[in-house]
Amino acid sequence: MMRKSNFALRLQPSLLDEARKPAEAEGVALDQLINVAVAEKLSALRTETYFAERAGRADLPKVIALLKTAGGDNPPMKSDERPSG
Repeated sequence: MMRKSNFALRLQPSLLDEARKPAEAEGVALDQLINVAVAEKLSALRTETYFAERAGRADLPKVIALLKTAGGDNPPMKSDERPSG
């Protein structure tokens, strides 16, 4: 079972009014919309941190050497080309 807690959130009136609109459009309570918004923001921040940590562990000379051997002199295959238009 999910534990719930209360938190007094002070929003500017204009922000509160804007937040109510999508909550109503989605048919959810304002607190549910805020929960989802906070979860999405945390996910984005964690993703940024994850990729920054991964980049910090990269062995760039090894990556460059790998990229130089990838594909060789083979021309792009039909599925490799970008669609025109």
